[in-house]
Amino acid sequence: MPAHPIATFSIVALDPENGDLGVAVASRFLAVGAVVPHAAAGVGAVATQAWANLTFGPTGLEMLRDGKSAPEALDALLAADAERDARQVAVVDAQGGVAAWTGAQTLPWSGHHLGESYTCQGNILAGEEVVTAMARAFDETSGDLADRLRAALQAGDAAGGDARGRQSAALLVVRAGGGYGGLSDRYIDLRVDDHPDPCTELERLFGLWDTTFLFRPGSRVLARPEGEDVRVVQRLLQQIGYYQAKVTGVFDDATSEAVRQFRAAQGMRDGDWVDDVVLAALRVAASTPETPSA
Repeated sequence: MPAHPIATFSIVALDPENGDLGVAVASRFLAVGAVVPHAAAGVGAVATQAWANLTFGPTGLEMLRDGKSAPEALDALLAADAERDARQVAVVDAQGGVAAWTGAQTLPWSGHHLGESYTCQGNILAGEEVVTAMARAFDETSGDLADRLRAALQAGDAAGGDARGRQSAALLVVRAGGGYGGLSDRYIDLRVDDHPDPCTELERLFGLWDTTFLFRPGSRVLARPEGEDVRVVQRLLQQIGYYQAKVTGVFDDATSEAVRQFRAAQGMRDGDWVDDVVLAALRVAASTPETPSA
């Protein structure tokens, strides 16, 4: 048994629309992201916590890969573990099946909540309201899986979270070919290992990740080659010194180069397209509320 229980609140979930799988977790435990979350694209996701059995992650995913459902994989994991009553574990499979276990020897408050294609769980929490708040936030939040997982984590934190306090948080979302260069499934893998307000710090890191690496399928790319959208972008670029030509409303070579320079300065991927994320960064940089027409 480890020296300290991994007192944690987490959510494990599938996005049935695009197949993304993920885990969000926070804890008064150092580097919780190195222990609790496990996921594989097209396979499933696992969270192992309390007196965590670290074999549950890779072994559970292998069982799912071999065709077991989430409940079947969970049953097999527990059957092979003599210390199962001290464990807490949650499993979601790629078909949306969910299963969770909270052992009778886990420390209070501990428990879980099963939802549609997700499960919330925690131990040594401020109370049951932590997992119920997480579930409610996940159900009521729109957006992609990363948005909904983060909303659930923030709700759990606001409801009291880990009764011992705060220290670390993590967000893991997997997607086939979603990693850097399309060479892995690690679409989002962010960790806050030691911070007085880890959930807020995770939000900051996600904002950087979003503007640097992610392209949101639902994000609106500004129309080309001309129009009011382009004039707005040109005016914003003028205000921050990237564009010195006239505001014409035509996305010409000068505008393209100005956008590329701005994106590079912001640490975004090379390119000259302007979507909602880039536009938001332009507005912040120019300190103007102006927005393009719909």
